[in-house]
Amino acid sequence: MAEQGPPPQITPRSLDDYLDVMSKAVFQSGMSWAVVEAKWKTTREAFDNFDVRKVAGYDERNLEALEQDPRVIRNSRKLAAIISNAQKMLDLEAEFGTFQKYLRSKDNFDATLKMIRKDFKFMGPFGIYYFLYVVGEPVPEHEDFEATYRK
Repeated sequence: MAEQGPPPQITPRSLDDYLDVMSKAVFQSGMSWAVVEAKWKTTREAFDNFDVRKVAGYDERNLEALEQDPRVIRNSRKLAAIISNAQKMLDLEAEFGTFQKYLRSKDNFDATLKMIRKDFKFMGPFGIYYFLYVVGEPVPEHEDFEATYRK
């Protein structure tokens, strides 16, 4: 992120937008940003444009199809994590009223980071920082984040 500058921010219009951004963070874990970016358009297509209800309803057959789909990065653990994360988003939206209320339910970044790591799969500190930044939630300055979490 530092070499290219910060990623563009969005104003999420629906839970689908949150799933899109979180899924990109999942795929970028341990991968080249360029590889993920190059496949993102086709990844969206393969995941029904990250329609959270559709993705949450994927079954083993859908997962097996994704594992064979050249449009996506075919890491079975990450593909399964995205399906699980979609299901969790729906649960949390039901519990909190909106997903944004869930994200704002803690009073500081460290508590929010711990909460998201507990609730979602394949979301480490940098992925969470990226996710929160892109969806417009408060995050520490990048230099402060790096100093604290990049050890």
